[in-house]
Amino acid sequence: MRRVLKKQEGFTLIELLIVVAIIGIIAAIAAPGLLRARMAGNEASAIGSLRAINSAQATYAASCGSGFYAPTLVSLATPPTVGGGGDGFIGTDLGADPSIKSSYTITMTGGTAATGAPASCNGVAAGGVVATYFVGANPNPGGGTRFFGTNQGATIYQATAALPVTQTGAPAGGAPIQ
Repeated sequence: MRRVLKKQEGFTLIELLIVVAIIGIIAAIAAPGLLRARMAGNEASAIGSLRAINSAQATYAASCGSGFYAPTLVSLATPPTVGGGGDGFIGTDLGADPSIKSSYTITMTGGTAATGAPASCNGVAAGGVVATYFVGANPNPGGGTRFFGTNQGATIYQATAALPVTQTGAPAGGAPIQ
């Protein structure tokens, strides 16, 4: 009587190691591109946040601040208490000063107080609103490589180092975003 040997099916250890090595090489090639894409996404989010703050400040000045601006992000996020309430002028993700969003720290610096200005519709005391403001977005480690800033002129500036607070005109070292 003869024994019939069954053929062994499957992969050898060498074949599996080669496949794992190839996957590792592909992952090593793709990782830097993914990190750059994440940084670009963080920078785009920071620019979007500055645009949202500029729009919120324009709305605040027109409807709540008697032509003046909110002095902080907290007051910009506070809903109106006069005239029926509602939502704040910016979202809750930017409602703290400073706010951290998408690996960027966003801070607002109010300019000089507006003398003779009445109280705003959301509780900022008389004279507490400001005539100018500056908002900066600085990257946290691994968040991006560019720094951004804007003021009441609504132009967003970029630089490779932190932008100085400026209430009028372009900050030193800043280039407008096209």
